Amino acid sequence: MGCTNTLSEKEVQRGLRNVIGDGLATQVMTTLTTSVFLVAFALALGASDLVIGMLAAIPPLSGIMQIPTIYLVEKFRTRRSITMIASALSRAFLLVIAFIPLIVPFSTALPIVLAALVLNSLLANVGGCSFNSWMHDLVPQSVLGRFFSKKMLLSTAVAIPTALLAGYFVDVWIATFPELELVAYTILFVAGFIAGMLGI
Repeated sequence: MGCTNTLSEKEVQRGLRNVIGDGLATQVMTTLTTSVFLVAFALALGASDLVIGMLAAIPPLSGIMQIPTIYLVEKFRTRRSITMIASALSRAFLLVIAFIPLIVPFSTALPIVLAALVLNSLLANVGGCSFNSWMHDLVPQSVLGRFFSKKMLLSTAVAIPTALLAGYFVDVWIATFPELELVAYTILFVAGFIAGMLGI
């Protein structure tokens, strides 16, 4: 894979459009697989208050992975590869999580889901740290604040209807198939996985 020290204006603009596209896809993934839907999923698996607390603790604790990632980036100098490989592996665990309750005995599903979530979060932090370094060089300093403000605004605009539609879907699904509640969350996680891979 060849590399260059400079990018043309056209290449930079294409890159910025791709970053926005990834941001929107990642926001859809995050909305469908974290927060209230993740908690509801865990509760459907029989999670205790302690487990719900663990779900909240996993993301900040896994931030420790950013420290070795700094050395990884410095050593190999391939931020794009590190970002894409780590993010792809991280998001692949969403697919694993989606199907665990359907193929693993109910009594053991929750611990396996928690382990998969830890791996998902650790790898996401590796990709995120490398991504942030990469973006520092890609996005021109003159538009840095404006660009990420726009990205955040668009992501929020996507997150709100996504959350509302997903909540409506879960309500309708459970009302229609009360004995298949877990399948509703499986569908959300599969959709989140697809969105995440489109982002990559």
